[in-house]
Amino acid sequence: MNLTAVDLNLLVAFEALIEERHVTRAAEPIGLAQPSMSSALRRLRALFADELFLRAGAGMQPTEKALVLAGPIGEALRQIRGVLAPDQGFDPSTTRRRITIAATDYGDLVLVPELIRLLRAEAPGIDLAVRPLIDATAALARLERGELDALIGGHLPDSPRCVRHRLFEERFVCIRDVARANGSEHLSLGDYAALPHALFSAAGGDGLPSVIDALLAREGLKRRVAMTLAHVVAVPFAVAGTDLVATMAERVARRFTDVAGVAVVTPPFDIPAFAIDLVHNRRATEDPALRWFLDAVSRCARRLAG
Repeated sequence: MNLTAVDLNLLVAFEALIEERHVTRAAEPIGLAQPSMSSALRRLRALFADELFLRAGAGMQPTEKALVLAGPIGEALRQIRGVLAPDQGFDPSTTRRRITIAATDYGDLVLVPELIRLLRAEAPGIDLAVRPLIDATAALARLERGELDALIGGHLPDSPRCVRHRLFEERFVCIRDVARANGSEHLSLGDYAALPHALFSAAGGDGLPSVIDALLAREGLKRRVAMTLAHVVAVPFAVAGTDLVATMAERVARRFTDVAGVAVVTPPFDIPAFAIDLVHNRRATEDPALRWFLDAVSRCARRLAG
């Protein structure tokens, strides 16, 4: 393709259409009238030899090719904007800003404390509001609408309007009352299945079936969930002083070994690790303060992963 024949404004129109899924709404933020946006869509279809967006109800649904193009075009535009609109002297040490994120319990306990320490040291004028991330789909919709600046947690859904960064991976361990663990670093399969379990379930259900139950089923075993808790911070305190065992994220578990009186022990089988991700709107990197904040989250994650 001859790049001299490509109008950069068409790519800006494509980005707006991907985000809004509606011709009229996409036209407004980039300063076009509705007929001009319709004309841009016709030119985009000719440029990429694809319909790109199909009518669906009151809006438009991107085709498979449009979804494939969304990432590369968005990244190219972000780089161009970064070159044309530098930070204009942005200084984190003097800026005044409020940033709102949503985080899972894991993020609250593991990553947010590190982030707060970094903010207080390098950007004391940035106020951070952390909202609970319970319904990931609803939180993603709020992020897309601009009500949140970022999401931090595991098992977050994808969106063509957002960017995902892998922060690090987390593995599972077991915790037991420190006296009952007797200094053991491992738990046998028989003991694991026979002991009563404490389970964290933010949604309030019993959490079954899970990967753990599937692993036990392969051995012809089944566990008894004696207690289900809605907050992960409550789990170590429920285990302490009892015969309960719990399986939880290692970085969370190790924060409570001393304060709750529990011991970390290795599970009797390999449980797949899970990823902790940072998700933000594609346009976040156009904002110098948000760009700095996202980098700060990544720096905190690297410290934790190291």
